[in-house]
Amino acid sequence: MGLDVEIPDPPELDADDPAEYDDVDAVGVEDYRREELEGFLADGAWADAFEEWAAHTELTEEEYAVARDLDLLDEFDFFWDDFADRVGYHAPGLPEDWRERELHPELDSWSTVSAINASLTELGQIASDVLKEEYVDWEAEYEAPDDLPDF
Repeated sequence: MGLDVEIPDPPELDADDPAEYDDVDAVGVEDYRREELEGFLADGAWADAFEEWAAHTELTEEEYAVARDLDLLDEFDFFWDDFADRVGYHAPGLPEDWRERELHPELDSWSTVSAINASLTELGQIASDVLKEEYVDWEAEYEAPDDLPDF
């Protein structure tokens, strides 16, 4: 199906502890490396992930407009999970009072909520995969000094 919309700006990453999210299991994480991940998102990871997601999503433009109008795309959070050697993520969901806000009263169904929440989760997973596979290379950052003694 696909979605033909403008790529939104990448999210600014949250400073919250991922353990506070109901949908995240991050064990023993101490350094979330959000600055680096935010830089990767700005350098193209977000655009790459969004384009891939938009090409395959079953979300309609009307459903996407709900997520956009509620600023849900700004609420994504990505963090490094060293224990699992992965980029973890938290995908936002529609707030419980979304219908009361009357932004899009024509989309008044729980199937809409499910479709939007599922699609945002898919976007988060794609962005996580793109970050890990194409941008994250923590070992490349460390270079051993030349003057290490031989043992």
